[in-house]
Amino acid sequence: MNFTDLASVPSHPLPPFTDRLRLAVAAYLARFKGSSREHTESDLRCYLAWCAEHALDPLAAQRPHLELYIRWMQEIRRFKPSTVSRRFSVTAGFYRTCALDGVLPHSPAEHVRRPSVPAESPTLGFTHLQFEALLTAARESANPSDFALVAMLGLRIFEATSADITDLGEEHGHRVLRVCGKGTKIVMVPLPPAVGRAIDRAAAASLLQAPVA
Repeated sequence: MNFTDLASVPSHPLPPFTDRLRLAVAAYLARFKGSSREHTESDLRCYLAWCAEHALDPLAAQRPHLELYIRWMQEIRRFKPSTVSRRFSVTAGFYRTCALDGVLPHSPAEHVRRPSVPAESPTLGFTHLQFEALLTAARESANPSDFALVAMLGLRIFEATSADITDLGEEHGHRVLRVCGKGTKIVMVPLPPAVGRAIDRAAAASLLQAPVA
């Protein structure tokens, strides 16, 4: 969604002050770069769509409206507490920026009760046997890229899936992979020999399958 054109919000009656809202959204998103901007834009889109569905001008929202938005995420969308907290943090950040820029006299999110998030994630990692099964399945896959991707599990998923063959290199005698991390920060990740070999096999297979010009 391009927030320079709020017409892409679902087709519910849009509130007044559309130009003012467009500028406020653009000013908030300008504080972020790369994947952080994409994720923030996605979470803010959720709130703006909710406002549009309820014919509510986001710049006229008050604390009770935001309490209802949280309730909607919890009871209607059934988001996990961590998702509710993250999405509302984006909404609160938007209003905080509006207050800083003088668009609003104060943030309506200032005293909203936020959902509690467990200090520790209840999600468990793979057991040793599950991880061995994953490696075996990937190694025996007909597509060498499957094992290469599993071998790169130390990277964030968006870093691994956006990697390109041209990002491979060598630094001080070690194989490295150039990745764009959070905040568009470029880093060189050293590759263990087994991971390097898996990537080489995947790259070679890709070249063999490429159509001849």
